[in-house]
Amino acid sequence: MADVVVITGGSAGIGRATARQFAARGCSVGLIARGQGRLDDARGELEGLGVKVHTVSADVADAGAVEQAAAGIEQALGPITIWVNNATSTVYSPIRQLEPEEIRRVTEVTYLGAVNGTLAALRRMKERGTILQVSSVLSWRAAPIQGAYCGAKFALRGFTESLRAELIHEGSPVYLTMVHLPAVNTPQFDWTRNKTGRRARAPDPVFQPEMAARAIVYAAYNRRRDVWMGRSTLATILGGRLAPSLMDQVMARQGWDGQLGKPQAPQDGNLLAPVPGDYAARGPFSARALDTREIYTSRQAGAVLAGVLLLGAAGIKALLTSPLAAARRLR
Repeated sequence: MADVVVITGGSAGIGRATARQFAARGCSVGLIARGQGRLDDARGELEGLGVKVHTVSADVADAGAVEQAAAGIEQALGPITIWVNNATSTVYSPIRQLEPEEIRRVTEVTYLGAVNGTLAALRRMKERGTILQVSSVLSWRAAPIQGAYCGAKFALRGFTESLRAELIHEGSPVYLTMVHLPAVNTPQFDWTRNKTGRRARAPDPVFQPEMAARAIVYAAYNRRRDVWMGRSTLATILGGRLAPSLMDQVMARQGWDGQLGKPQAPQDGNLLAPVPGDYAARGPFSARALDTREIYTSRQAGAVLAGVLLLGAAGIKALLTSPLAAARRLR
């Protein structure tokens, strides 16, 4: 029996690419997003692949709307077996210049939107199911200019870890996983709210959304606690854990200009409402975006971290047992 997959933020960007990947596997797909026009486009594309599709125009920040959307999707497609929390929002701005309502809105969409989706999925997954949080390298190592987004992603990781422990305690059949992504070439750089006076830019290395979609589908069918996409993601996370002060300096020097391009007027973006436009999966950086199969799981990351720690311990031991150190101890 084919899975029924729900994807929030499914009308464009990573969500759109992920919907295609699940449809290629024969899954029925439910899409939740705000813009009805792009939902209609996505529906036509997926139905062309021969699968059942149900779309709902809803704001994930509204818990009641998410609950109603889930009920409608189940009525149309059947029991939900995979739920992908992908919807997100950000503001490109120094924290000093953020308004309280902007921080609130980013948190409501990026964090509470995923919480709302998770709760709606839990109410329906009685026998089996997978809930997948689409997260970011910025949920482990925060960067400048996106403070509200980083805070929301850190919160989502904490919520997910707490819920995972509860599900294990209950012996629940529901599996919970997170996919942590690097910069991805999506339309968000064109439509996000931006107060910096410079164009939002995807820092290198940037990857195509189809690669992110493969990582998400892999995580849905291969039970791994965490999945990291791209060597840059793994290196940033490990670097932050092993040398956090050094990473502070790196982010201070590279994280600002690396995310910004040419001058442009400030833009309101899609923070409060969808912006018009014929957006699909890919954004404006295809000329330099990579499309590889660099997917790492928590098992591999753990092995890498253990190896680094063992090498560090071995280095310290070598220093302590060197002839020079021995001579100094004899003085």
